[in-house]
Amino acid sequence: MIVDSIVIGAGAAGLMCAITAGNRNLRPLVLEGGNQPGAKIIISGGGRCNFTNLDARPESFLSENPHFCKSALSRYTQHDFIDLVNRHGIAWHEKTLGQLFCDGSARQIVEMLLGECAAAGVRIETGTRITEVGHDGSHFRVSTDRGEVLGRSLVVATGGPSIPKMGATGFAYDIARQFGLRVVTPRPALVPLTLGGDDLALAAPLSGVSVEAVARLGPASFREKLLFTHRGLSGPAVLQISSYWRAGQAIDFDLAPDTDIAAFLKARKAERPRAEVKTVLAEVLPARLAQGLASDQPRPIGETGDKALTALAERINRWRPIPAGTEGFAKAEVTAGGVDTRDLSSRTLGAVKVPGLHFIGEAVDVTGWLGGYNFQWAWSSGHAAGEAV
Repeated sequence: MIVDSIVIGAGAAGLMCAITAGNRNLRPLVLEGGNQPGAKIIISGGGRCNFTNLDARPESFLSENPHFCKSALSRYTQHDFIDLVNRHGIAWHEKTLGQLFCDGSARQIVEMLLGECAAAGVRIETGTRITEVGHDGSHFRVSTDRGEVLGRSLVVATGGPSIPKMGATGFAYDIARQFGLRVVTPRPALVPLTLGGDDLALAAPLSGVSVEAVARLGPASFREKLLFTHRGLSGPAVLQISSYWRAGQAIDFDLAPDTDIAAFLKARKAERPRAEVKTVLAEVLPARLAQGLASDQPRPIGETGDKALTALAERINRWRPIPAGTEGFAKAEVTAGGVDTRDLSSRTLGAVKVPGLHFIGEAVDVTGWLGGYNFQWAWSSGHAAGEAV
């Protein structure tokens, strides 16, 4: 079989690329190893698919080259995808911080994409195992357990190794290296963090407690929910900052961002000297968190030394744990790193030295914030490659 373009991967980026190419009267073939297209889309957003973000912009993406994503994002924006969703009559709502979700089911997004594929003449083959990829001088050659396919162009949209239970692998990196492209070391991103020592001794008994917090690491700062777990920390604030974290770095957490705890405790010491420290803290923190943080202060606040109260305030407004690690790719929502953008065109997502070879979506060293940004990168990068194949 000879086709205009072979797209490996029927996820968000691959389907968008195929739709765009098909609408240009090309004959794209999508090869998917799983049994259904859009498997990750279906489970995303708690089953409702956080399909984009109203505030999607280049500053919301991490990469060794932070400028690389600008071209694709500017040529197919969040508003373009919202228009597509609206044309299909899919009801949606903004949950928080610009995050857009389906009112109904994430399956509506998959059905929309498959409908667009059908209208554009896209052929999709699921349950297809790829055994070899090569180039014969004129065509890309993909060998599968169903036979061989030739294509004028090849688009790799197989994502990264995050969520391996969904079949995720580093296959895209293998192809990149095969054709001489560099790969930025992949690492888990948007992932819970683990703690050890005294930090874990504090966090583990608080497992299940959630509090609004500010997480800071260098110039990155996020104010969202933090969740204590039996192994460490999770919640949106932690997932966001995890993408910036490297082993050995301390992260600053403000567990009471609206309150100067030192001033608050000083005032309460004068006003309510007989109150327990944990009772006072419970005015501004969840009761279990207040109890855990003040567990070493059993005396009434009026009998607690100023030095101890200052140290307690520091632990709340500027807690600086050094994570032991992350929960790994198994719990990571996405993969940071990937195919090195130095070897790709920012306009076409094509390999600079291998005409016709493109990498899109999560496979590329572009990683968005939590909240629909990674889907927008999939739509934008897929559209850019679809316009170029």
